[in-house]
Amino acid sequence: MDKKKILVIGSLNMDWVLKVEDIPVIGETVLGGDIQESPGGKGANQAFAAGRLNGDVTMLGAVGCDENGRTLLENLKLAGVHTEFIKKSRKKTGLAIITVNADGDNCITVSPGANLSCDVSYIKENLQVIEECSILLVQMEIPHDAVYYAMEQAHRMGKTVIFNPAPAPVQIREEAYAWIDYITPNETELQKLTKIRDTEQEEIERGCAILLEKGIKNVVVTLGSKGALLMNKTVRRNFAAKKVQVVDTTAAGDTFNAAMAVFLADGKNISQAVEFANAAAALTVQKKGAQNAVPHWKDLEENHKMVI
Repeated sequence: MDKKKILVIGSLNMDWVLKVEDIPVIGETVLGGDIQESPGGKGANQAFAAGRLNGDVTMLGAVGCDENGRTLLENLKLAGVHTEFIKKSRKKTGLAIITVNADGDNCITVSPGANLSCDVSYIKENLQVIEECSILLVQMEIPHDAVYYAMEQAHRMGKTVIFNPAPAPVQIREEAYAWIDYITPNETELQKLTKIRDTEQEEIERGCAILLEKGIKNVVVTLGSKGALLMNKTVRRNFAAKKVQVVDTTAAGDTFNAAMAVFLADGKNISQAVEFANAAAALTVQKKGAQNAVPHWKDLEENHKMVI
């Protein structure tokens, strides 16, 4: 069976990663180690991971006409990502400053730069790329109008839409719920989207139910060390996290989304896709950085002995 084509529309950033003992609170100064540069951006991370996991993936997004932009494009090509439609903007390539503490947890500040050029007019110029894909994967680090327009067009064309609401908006446009086949928030994003009281299991399930009631077909919540939760109209299933030594969680969510898309593109069901995504994310958190931490397909075969 031929692989279905995956299209990722999203951000491309150069990441500056700073390791600290503790992430500073407001008004506090802490000392860290040397800054490490690493290709990143949620969109680029997801496209890169899908490529490394043997997906047939194309990316739409924007970079600047600078060294960082060239580095990001070359890195995507190394993973087998089709980059010919990525826009070259007059703005500087996006920059993300990532602070990682001793437990591997992080906080991220992004200067969008060229990502703001990934707008509705650019998506309109590339509607044929959406037409040629089977699965669309989007996030929220580019202009939101462009995200919604891409999802609407993909839904109209009968494509499968995976929406990773990160960073989480205050709310999702009411008409957009019907366009989403799979939404993949983490606990914090789910809480923001649904106004649930906390992130205990009962409240997480209530948040999922709210999204399903609004018309989304499947909700997959990533729960960090607690694994993941899948809910739709007929299934409610928890997936335990793999027990690993966490070094850096920076690209774990992006790898999870990409791995899920790859398995769905290969014709697997959503439960199989979430199991595979869990395993891929577990390998990612054991290494520093974003794209350089993403596993290859063979890594999943060797480390998890999965039937894939």
